[in-house]
Amino acid sequence: MPAPIRLRELIRTIRTARTQAEEREMIQKECAAIRSSFREEDNTYRCRNVAKLLYMHMLGYPAHFGQLECLKLIASQKFTDKRIGYLGAMLLLDERQDVHLLMTNCIKNDLNHSTQYVQGLALCTLGCMGSSEMCRDLAGEVEKLLKTSNSYLRKKAALCAVHVIRKVPELMEMFLPATKNLLSEKNHGVLHTSVVLLTEMCERSPDMLSHFRKLVPQLVRILKNLIMSGYSPEHDVSGISDPFLQVRILRLLRILGRSDDDSSEAMNDILAQVATNTETSKNVGNAILYETVLTIMDIKSESGLRVLAINILGRFLLNNDKNIRYVALTSLLKTVQTDHNAVQRHRSTIVDCLKDLDVSIKRRAMELSFALVNGNNIRGMMKELLYFLDSCDPEFKADCASGVFLAAEKYAPSKRWHIDTIMRVLTTAGSYVRDDSVPNLIQLITNSVEMHAYTVQRLYKALLDDISQQPLVQVASWCIGEYGDLLVSGQCEEEEPIQVTEDEVLDVLEGLLVSNLSTPVTRGYSLTAIMKLSTRFSGVNRIKKVVSIYGSSIDVELQQRAVEYNALFKKYDHMRPALLERMPIMEKTATNGPTEIVQTNGETEPSVGDAKHPPPVTQPTNQANDLLDLLGGNDVVPVIHNTVPPKPTSSGGELLDLLGDISLSGIPPMTAYNKNGLKIDFTFERANPNPNVAVITIHASNSTEADMTDFVFQAAVPKTFQLQLLSPSSNVVQALNQGTVTQVIRVLNPQKQQLRMRIKLTYNHKGSPVQDLAEVNNFPPQSWQ
Repeated sequence: MPAPIRLRELIRTIRTARTQAEEREMIQKECAAIRSSFREEDNTYRCRNVAKLLYMHMLGYPAHFGQLECLKLIASQKFTDKRIGYLGAMLLLDERQDVHLLMTNCIKNDLNHSTQYVQGLALCTLGCMGSSEMCRDLAGEVEKLLKTSNSYLRKKAALCAVHVIRKVPELMEMFLPATKNLLSEKNHGVLHTSVVLLTEMCERSPDMLSHFRKLVPQLVRILKNLIMSGYSPEHDVSGISDPFLQVRILRLLRILGRSDDDSSEAMNDILAQVATNTETSKNVGNAILYETVLTIMDIKSESGLRVLAINILGRFLLNNDKNIRYVALTSLLKTVQTDHNAVQRHRSTIVDCLKDLDVSIKRRAMELSFALVNGNNIRGMMKELLYFLDSCDPEFKADCASGVFLAAEKYAPSKRWHIDTIMRVLTTAGSYVRDDSVPNLIQLITNSVEMHAYTVQRLYKALLDDISQQPLVQVASWCIGEYGDLLVSGQCEEEEPIQVTEDEVLDVLEGLLVSNLSTPVTRGYSLTAIMKLSTRFSGVNRIKKVVSIYGSSIDVELQQRAVEYNALFKKYDHMRPALLERMPIMEKTATNGPTEIVQTNGETEPSVGDAKHPPPVTQPTNQANDLLDLLGGNDVVPVIHNTVPPKPTSSGGELLDLLGDISLSGIPPMTAYNKNGLKIDFTFERANPNPNVAVITIHASNSTEADMTDFVFQAAVPKTFQLQLLSPSSNVVQALNQGTVTQVIRVLNPQKQQLRMRIKLTYNHKGSPVQDLAEVNNFPPQSWQ
């Protein structure tokens, strides 16, 4: 056979291909020639053929048929053959294939070879693709080479030991004696790989972490020598001595100093020296400074040192390199809660990053800006963030609007400022706000009694300018319906009142009903607002006419509203003023629970819950209603929780008063659930005043050896029923049936249909959360007939 072409010629030939198909044809032709050569056991050109095969593999073509040829080259006595063989093994083999088992003996022999370069090849291959079995078999040889005086082999053995520890962590202690003298080595390659090995061992074992903390002074000494050493052409990178080793040492110091006062104290001075003496004109210096900052922030460092670290990040924000600015913003965002005042000093620089062209930097700057907002800077920060909201890309508007809402609610200096800010957001980014922004703003306006005239006037002006922002239009419609009389009376004291007539207001609202920009929800707000104005304006006939027109609307929701409002004008006109009177002040839901300290941006405020009530043992109604779809379709009604716990009494008289006059009816009890040691029994009673109401008492018992804590029982029934779930006697079901948890359910069944119920049980058992669903269909006939 003619000699196969050389690798260089193959590369040149492939590069002449003009199309992918032409290249593929060349590769297939060469692969066929290589296969033929392999079949003929051609030892002369095996190395050349495997090298060409590796090049094809790098181009993305299949080369698995050369795996065994790699093993043959590894077994060869020639160094050139071994080099290509080991390279092929690292590229074409992995630990999931059985072929690597044949390599173990070859690698073991080469680890004991007389030539250091052959030993180096074996170490590289084992450290790259050695399986856990290979690592167990060859760990002894690696440990011997780690103790050798040859620097070339020690650095490769250290990296190979890292791979062995990752694959077989229990072999870690084997390498412990060999690590004693590693840091005394003068060779930077050995030092670098030794620090990598120590880092791996500390991250994987708390015992190793404690053991190596005594090396902190030695690591500090090495780092100091690197900083203070003069120019060394062998290790110099842009005027800095071996920055790669410096970064590795800083990472190891970070791990050793974390949560340890003594180690942190020992490295404070050297960290300050690195932070002040490192040149920042080149990227190399910035990399070292960044690692220094991360180390300072992660250990128990002094407050002055932490301020120095944050100031370094502040300088990074002024760097022309986008990556450095992004890294600085991300790091400041992580530290803003612990070092808020220090980060606040760089607020103006951070806000300037909102104008950056890079979207990633803008997003990080926005998140950090919101984290810096507090009661002292709320006006200035909101001014900048609202300006950003006006000009930012659509992808930022939702998050920015949400952040402004939260910050304004938390730190608003006055109600007027709060309302103005929210209206500004709705005006500029109304289409991007969260769904709950409309009811939240309505609640804010309702509770700000002295601002009603001012707010309705501002919203009316906003409607005249733009009706495209639907949340703004919805809030404006609601306010005009509530406070339209204040609008036309001109009672606004906060700013010059506008002169507007009742007909002009109705024109605007009717315009919303017919506008193509209005959504069905917005039209519903507008129609309701017009209806409310029937008790506030004198032009009732015009309002009647508008409402009657929409009684035949193709929008079912709008039609239903109009039909019901028409009924108010006719049959129930005497009730209309009372039904449409102004909404009372809306109380925010109070949170039951102990006093908690809420950490805010630079301020600590106590949030006192209702300490008289125990922690709630029932889920909120909206969580309970997760069961709504369990019975399928739309025939399920929500669970109504009574969150007032029954008073403890021996006779149960108060409970009887709560439920009405109850008579025992002889309905047999039933077991609704019995699984994993939890048993739920139902007992039945009938309420005398209303025979359609069945009173069900659940009895939850626990036969396991551990208490079931945070016990919550929830239920859902079809829409033809109404269900009320009272508070349970406890939220802990005691172990070994030592007690039962009782809870009362009242079910109204006016149509006397067979009762069906889906139940949901959640509790913690032996430290693990448990949740289960069940369907109860076998109620006794007496319970629903």
